[in-house]
Amino acid sequence: MIRTDNQIMPAFVGVRLLSRAPMVMVVAICCLASTGCMNSRFASVRRTPTNPLDGPLQLMSYSGPKVTDRTRQSLRQLNLEKYADGDYARGLSELAQMIEKEPTADNMYSFAELSYIAATRADALGKNATALELYAGSVSHAYYYLFESKDGARADGYDPRFRQACDIYNKSLEGSLRLVKLQGKLKQGETYRIKTPNQIFIISLDTVGRWQNTEFQDFQFTSDYEVDGLKNQHRQYGLGVPLIAECKDNPPNAPGAEYFPPNLTFALTAFLEVTHTPDIDSETKKHIHYCHIHLYDPLEQPEIEVKGKKVPLEADISTPLAYLLDSSSLGPAYMATLGMLTPDAQKDERGIYMLEPYDPKKIPVMMVHGLWSSPMTWLEMFNDLRAQPEIRNNYQFWFYLYPTGQPFWISAAQFRSDLETMRNKLDPDRAAIALDQMVLVGHSMGGLVSRMQTIESQNNFWHIVSDRPPSELQGDPEDAEALRQVLFFHPNQSIRRVITMGTPHRGSNFANSTTRWLGQSLITLPSFVTGSSNRLIASNPGYFSNEELLQISTSVDSLAPDSPVLPALNNAPQAPWVKYHTVIGIVDPDTWLGYFSGRSDGVVKYESAHLDEAVSELVVTADHNSVHRTPQSVLEVRRILREHVLQLREEYYSSIQQQGIRPATDNQIMPASHLAPVVKPADMPQPQPAAETVDPAKRLSSVETNPLRRSIYSTPPSPN
Repeated sequence: MIRTDNQIMPAFVGVRLLSRAPMVMVVAICCLASTGCMNSRFASVRRTPTNPLDGPLQLMSYSGPKVTDRTRQSLRQLNLEKYADGDYARGLSELAQMIEKEPTADNMYSFAELSYIAATRADALGKNATALELYAGSVSHAYYYLFESKDGARADGYDPRFRQACDIYNKSLEGSLRLVKLQGKLKQGETYRIKTPNQIFIISLDTVGRWQNTEFQDFQFTSDYEVDGLKNQHRQYGLGVPLIAECKDNPPNAPGAEYFPPNLTFALTAFLEVTHTPDIDSETKKHIHYCHIHLYDPLEQPEIEVKGKKVPLEADISTPLAYLLDSSSLGPAYMATLGMLTPDAQKDERGIYMLEPYDPKKIPVMMVHGLWSSPMTWLEMFNDLRAQPEIRNNYQFWFYLYPTGQPFWISAAQFRSDLETMRNKLDPDRAAIALDQMVLVGHSMGGLVSRMQTIESQNNFWHIVSDRPPSELQGDPEDAEALRQVLFFHPNQSIRRVITMGTPHRGSNFANSTTRWLGQSLITLPSFVTGSSNRLIASNPGYFSNEELLQISTSVDSLAPDSPVLPALNNAPQAPWVKYHTVIGIVDPDTWLGYFSGRSDGVVKYESAHLDEAVSELVVTADHNSVHRTPQSVLEVRRILREHVLQLREEYYSSIQQQGIRPATDNQIMPASHLAPVVKPADMPQPQPAAETVDPAKRLSSVETNPLRRSIYSTPPSPN
């Protein structure tokens, strides 16, 4: 008997020991051991930061940086070519005087490029104050070229100089931020005053959007890092400096922050907006330029409007993710092994995790890992899906961490409780309609944990334990009540789709005599479990049909093909509002692993991963470890998520047509039909165990209502 968080679930043993070829067993163990993300590093520090200006300006050449031929020609026409290769301060001073009289795009670009080259030289020599002044002059004039000069404003990328001006803007701003950070002054709410030979810059730094009230402890530059552990690095090209914002000890002030992992990092983009005014400093008699550096979340706001133009923000969303994995206090391999071998040691970490603030208007996609794994196994898929605007605009991704050494039905019971607790915290009034459209994605054993959220228990699970009524159960009232609550449950009304990937719905031959013996020898379940089991057995002599079924088993035991819980799961009534999808891996038969594995992914056979009730099935060439990481699988999940949104749109339009409602774009919340039942928490039917068999149709009819629901959309859905 296993009791966790005041919940008890019988553990089933006594199942027939299976035998398989030794080679297949070894292969299976290797596949299992690698199901977690075992990369040692996800991001490595570069020798030099990436810089798109290395080539055009010859920044890394032996003779040092040089102006481009086009800028040299511009300087020659102004009789300033002698300053192209030295005496930059004097050259910039004379050029600034010319710009005062004739602020052409060509002159401003020449100033930006020449000032940037001078800044890099001063920076390399350790002349930080001079370099900061020159970077400030470069970024401000690049800004003027892009947004205030006629040629720059209308170039729209046709002129190669336009793209180079964007690069100069980005790298000059980055150079400035690096020097400010070196002084320990890169903090929100700070204002800096920078003097140059001809101008004064007053610079402020603040965070906008959903991080407006969050104070980050530190910032790193994504250009300093090279992503190693993620196959794809997703960037958006535009203006700004991509940053890694670190929270460290202080959690951010954001919705759902209690579900953030420790030391969470976020992707931000620093954008500098320059206000050109006629103000003159009374002390130095120099022109004043007001520079506002705003820190944007590119996932929330991928573009901004500047001077009437839509400007995409330069963004890097993959490097902060890789940096997070390396800076985490618990590495992925450690987390996976901890949850597998010592489940009780992971009880404090168990639960739902977010990597972004909670958004009540976005549909949750909950990712549930498998055996000997952790949420980090999903980061390849998460990285690719989040990069798609159509996905991140409609969905938010959550992750469930659970100890995988315990039987999967124990984890399913805990997951059921954690989902309910989270809903009560985030949406106690059940007003967030998006939370009623949830999608679960489960890999391997995580698919079973997910699927158990969508079935009606009836008496299927109780009859595995005893043929006598639960009301006759004697012993500790707390133990008895917890057992009844876990064995009798209803489907979660907020879950609309379940995607299982490499899931052993009918068990896996991996759970053979050797692996199960290893599991029982290596996995240490909580010490209080045995005591709870013994108390119930002692208090109920002859009550249980087979006392061996109450003995402790491990997750490996629970996945055996003849484990009695699997038929109960497969025969249980399913929620009619839930759609199932499967992704099944088949090892390439032309490989040595495929030769020994047969029609399976090396751990799970096709017949076990197949679901008759699934509305879609995709077979991919992959082993058990990679079935959820292949491009085909990621594309399939993307397709399903798009289909899910399209279905919700159809429900919305159908509902307004039935009522004769005319769509209004200014409605805060609009009606939409909802296939899932709508029952207030106080009215939800509570588990009522009974010894007699309950008709599935009667049991589900009480929660099959389909009233009109409000839409998750604040405006009519976009066709994209």
